[in-house]
Amino acid sequence: MNDELQPEMQAEVRPVDEPVISDHQAQMAFESFQSEQNLVMGTLAGLVASVAGGGAWAAITVLTEYQIGFMAIGIGLLVGFAVQLTGKGISQSFGVIAAVMSLAGCVLGNVLTITYFVAASEEMAFMDVLGQLNVAIVADMLTATFEAMDVLFYALAGYFGYKYAFRQITEDDLNRALGKAM
Repeated sequence: MNDELQPEMQAEVRPVDEPVISDHQAQMAFESFQSEQNLVMGTLAGLVASVAGGGAWAAITVLTEYQIGFMAIGIGLLVGFAVQLTGKGISQSFGVIAAVMSLAGCVLGNVLTITYFVAASEEMAFMDVLGQLNVAIVADMLTATFEAMDVLFYALAGYFGYKYAFRQITEDDLNRALGKAM
């Protein structure tokens, strides 16, 4: 190849627009973000979202008389974002809590749905049937209604809960943590 053509064919190198920070600055920002984490608030918000999601799952299933498994993804997203917004977590524990809470929301939705249909078929009040539940009865209910597809949807709920539970750090957050003017 002719040396005169070679410079024209070389790619132009441009600086990256993303900020580059030193190891010390990264450690400083990490410590700042860790100090802002609130596992208790993240857990409480996840619990509330899990119960709300499970209630919505049951209500929609009762109204449609059809279990829409993709609602598990919605529960995972709801719980994950609740944990993220209130917990401001960067530690793995936030993801684990959100995944477990997402799964619990799906199970709650199934239990409430089954309870409704049992109450309707026995012509009993929903709250009366709900009041009679114990761990053994719930386990029997879930076992009797379990389908292989439930594993996929529960796994998706856990995945989305975990994935969206972590704080999304913005450039403003980083600048604040490093003490830079915005």
